[in-house]
Amino acid sequence: MTGAARPPSRQPPPPPPPAPAPAPATATATDQATDDPDAGFVGGLWGWVFGLLIFIVGTLMVARAWAVVDTKFAVDAAARQAVRTYVEAPAATDAGPEATAAADAALSGFDRPTGPLDVRLVSGRWARCSRVSIEATYPSPWVALPWLGRVGTAGRVAATSSELVDPFRAGLPGTSTCA
Repeated sequence: MTGAARPPSRQPPPPPPPAPAPAPATATATDQATDDPDAGFVGGLWGWVFGLLIFIVGTLMVARAWAVVDTKFAVDAAARQAVRTYVEAPAATDAGPEATAAADAALSGFDRPTGPLDVRLVSGRWARCSRVSIEATYPSPWVALPWLGRVGTAGRVAATSSELVDPFRAGLPGTSTCA
């Protein structure tokens, strides 16, 4: 059988080639370079704006906190100086005005105007062994910045200080009962 045809084979056809892998979900650097170079610009811009806004608000919060702390230092010094001057005054009639003048001078040392300072005697009297307490209050600025100064008013800061009138001091009536 020289020219006889072969019978057809009964084998199944070969399987189809595998499907291509799906494209990655995220764009790669080469995809962005070939597509749109401005893609994502608006989102990035708003990120910068929001970051700058957070920075400014945070800076103002720190400046506000420092304004209160700085005012507290000044008012505490004014109250301390007022009570010290009150207990060392030469006469009872001079104690109040001298204490207020001393508080004003202490506040002036912090480069603050003395007009809104309020100084009052909380307890005690000008007598041997008496404990005297004086309270000073002053308005706190909303924020204190170097190039703007103190801006606004955001409440009052108070400080109280007390001292004992010297029991062995000359010039006071009565005898010492506390020493």
